[in-house]
Amino acid sequence: MNPLKKLASQTAIYGLSSVVGRLLNYLLVPLYTRYFLPEEYGVVTELYAYVAFLVIILTYGIETAFFRFSQKENNRIVYSTSLISLLFSSLLFIILMFVFSENISSSIGYPNNQEYVKWFALIIGLDAISSISFAKLRALNKATRFALIRLVNIFINIGLNLFFIIYCPYAIENNLQSLNFVNSVYSPSVGVGYIFIANLFASAITILMLLPEMINSVWIFERNLWKKMMIYASPLLIAGLAGMTNETIDRILLKYLLPESSNISREIGLYGAFYKLSIIMILFIQTFRFAAEPFYFSQEREHNSRKIYADVMKYFIIVTSFIFLIVTTFYDFFINFLGSKYHDERGFLVVSVLLFANFFLGIYYNLSIWYKLTEKTRYGAYIAIFGASITIILNILLIPVFGFVGCALATLICYSSMVLLSFYLSNKHFPIPYNYYRILMYFFLMIFIYLIIYYANFTLIIEILFLIAYCLLVYVFEKPKMTENKTPKLF
Repeated sequence: MNPLKKLASQTAIYGLSSVVGRLLNYLLVPLYTRYFLPEEYGVVTELYAYVAFLVIILTYGIETAFFRFSQKENNRIVYSTSLISLLFSSLLFIILMFVFSENISSSIGYPNNQEYVKWFALIIGLDAISSISFAKLRALNKATRFALIRLVNIFINIGLNLFFIIYCPYAIENNLQSLNFVNSVYSPSVGVGYIFIANLFASAITILMLLPEMINSVWIFERNLWKKMMIYASPLLIAGLAGMTNETIDRILLKYLLPESSNISREIGLYGAFYKLSIIMILFIQTFRFAAEPFYFSQEREHNSRKIYADVMKYFIIVTSFIFLIVTTFYDFFINFLGSKYHDERGFLVVSVLLFANFFLGIYYNLSIWYKLTEKTRYGAYIAIFGASITIILNILLIPVFGFVGCALATLICYSSMVLLSFYLSNKHFPIPYNYYRILMYFFLMIFIYLIIYYANFTLIIEILFLIAYCLLVYVFEKPKMTENKTPKLF
């Protein structure tokens, strides 16, 4: 099969669980923003920001190490070594979190909610353990089973959210026959905590579904192999933490840098909701990454591998540019996914900037393949630390002045800077023949159409015509690629 078609088919299957699944989760945003005030949703936004960091720490780059060493070592030994390592570290983490839950909950500003710490300890530990089994399914190209388990997780999470947030209050209010059962499992005082409980149950079911992969492991821990994997993965851990700093530290810093006169919890909740509106770009990037990482490693030994990598980048930019234009063009539709209390005049600017920032993040993920293939993963750490430094400094400078708009601007500047640095290093260590003219054409066309949407007061019909024109131009230049030796020259 054509390698690009293979990547596309794998992306489509992973997309079933990632895009479709996350879109279903996306439908929870209207639920949360209608049943919870921005102040309450701010709690969810903040706590999941902490979780994002802890998941990176608990998986410590071992997934990418698994893909790398599976190409060199006995695949089953690599998996069992990784699994045993994660089981031990996750169990230790859960025990420590339970022991010190009181101190931890007080330090983050929730002294009366120690249960949050315990619930999230279990969620993070279970997700860390399951990550290596998901990696195994990806390496074995078992995308269908991967998608099935992911979808079950998502449906359980959504179902329990609907049960606790909608059905239980409705049953109590209307004195339904199921009231006795509802009273035994539901307490209105838990509030947003039911979002976390639903997540915990979904993570537990996921582990149960992945038990066949774990039980059928050879259960051998190869110490020397583990050391080599950790040497390879340790820079990725640092890169992951720095990268997560870029993605989520703003939601934590808002709590400490916003002026005291602000309703801080409300501002965090608004920003978290606006961030969700940029999720379509993130969905595609995440789906692409699931398929692309094992694909890139599998193509490494092909004689035209670098040409394939270049084509992947070009098509990636085409798709993400279109996603950016879709969301900004139909912003008035997307904003209605949020409750009326979340309709803030800053929304369009913030969502646009975050979409643009994630556009650059996706480009960076494509560029990052050079240091993974050359085993110079320390450069990934250097670039991510560079980006994290920019993020922290700019958030400190911009949040007191611009509020959460400053968070979005800091994210954009960070990711675009990382792209420039990674591009420079890639050309130096692992040059890839990107079609710069074509890529820049699509990029500036995207910017041109967006500026028209932003500044010109055209009707929606006219804006849609611009989108159609973009698609037609892409078709004109890319369709001949399907026919050998008939690629049009742009210059």
